[in-house]
Amino acid sequence: MPFLPSRKGKKDVLVATGVVSKGLDFPDIQHVINYDMPAQIEDYVHRIGRAGRCGKTGIATTFINKNQTETTLLDLKHLLQEAKQRIPPVLTELNDPMELNADAITNASGVKGCVYCGGLGHRIHDCPKLEHQKRMAISSSRMDYFGSGGYRGEI
Repeated sequence: MPFLPSRKGKKDVLVATGVVSKGLDFPDIQHVINYDMPAQIEDYVHRIGRAGRCGKTGIATTFINKNQTETTLLDLKHLLQEAKQRIPPVLTELNDPMELNADAITNASGVKGCVYCGGLGHRIHDCPKLEHQKRMAISSSRMDYFGSGGYRGEI
């Protein structure tokens, strides 16, 4: 639940978890501060989307640390590039395999980034969402093969 301190009915600060980033609308938010970078770039987009709604502009500040995966940071770098935003030095210094052959791949396939999830910091053969989906499918098929463990006559 968000914490909304008020003074004379005005909301100065919104302190919340990532849950608030989806589906709730708070008018006139001008600055979003992310104290932790989400693992998925889509979650980042939802969080910063609280600022700059309905044609208004806003600022997003995100703290990153060494715990972020390179894939997430590369996705952030590409997102900022597409939005024509300033790229921080820590992101420009990343070794980006997409920069080496991005034009050739985009021209050949017509697709920028991962064709499975749309992430910009990786290709389909390195897609974390696709890997997760595969693991879930394998887990599900094992359950079907060995039975559910319940009493339904399985041997």
